Amino acid sequence: MPAPDANTDAHLATTATSAAFFDLDKTIIASSSALAFSKPFLRQGLINRRAALKSAYAQLMFALSGADADRTERLRAEISRMCTGWDVGQVKAIVSETLHDVVAPLVYAEAAELIERHKTEGRDVIVLSATGEEVVRPIADMLGITHSMGSRMRIVDGRYSGELDFYCYGEYKAVAARQIAAERGYDLAECHAYTDSSTDLPLLEVVGHPHVVNPDKALRRVAQERGWPVHTFASPVSPRTRIPSPTTATAVAVGLGVSAVAAGATLFGLSRRKHRESPSRD
Repeated sequence: MPAPDANTDAHLATTATSAAFFDLDKTIIASSSALAFSKPFLRQGLINRRAALKSAYAQLMFALSGADADRTERLRAEISRMCTGWDVGQVKAIVSETLHDVVAPLVYAEAAELIERHKTEGRDVIVLSATGEEVVRPIADMLGITHSMGSRMRIVDGRYSGELDFYCYGEYKAVAARQIAAERGYDLAECHAYTDSSTDLPLLEVVGHPHVVNPDKALRRVAQERGWPVHTFASPVSPRTRIPSPTTATAVAVGLGVSAVAAGATLFGLSRRKHRESPSRD
């Protein structure tokens, strides 16, 4: 798997010496960022009603059971079969038009407050997510976060190919954090990281201040053994006072090119194949 491409983030200049790295799904928002778009996809004809019902059921199981690697891979593998081959232009329009209505109500108020606190204390805030980077970036913009990195999905003839150029998941999140820190001069010993999933343990281990948020059972056990702070986020409240107007957000999303909304739904389903084909990890 290639190293993350720093050029995907246009906001490279920084004066901060440390950062707070945040996972996205069930850490900043109370659900899966990819599955959240199932209703607008249904309305626009990208998926049928049966697929939408499956997505709704997957959302429920995701919320109730936690996002362990096997469960998340299975549910997103199902969605990957639907989204491969989708027209990128149509997906761009759907996401840009529905971003505030779909995602804003899912944002944890506690996460929004914590993000603001880190910014006030002089840290950069960076979202690292397995979801496609062109979905992660508009969500980060919506929350006033200047840096983000997601997975990159290849596009062929204007459609999602089902192949990945970079998979921002598991150990690769730690790879991304190390590269970003080297580029921007962060002291990783002074950095914080937040996630709900044991699959992000490599990221937590690379920073000096690991935090767990609504952790799955495996991660809660590790946190208890190592004395890591455990946070409970329970209030998904739309932070509309901090969010630009829908017109501004739509323009930002279109300008950045939301070319991988299906990536988050595809990534886990493709991961086993990609890991088999990938060279040894960093």
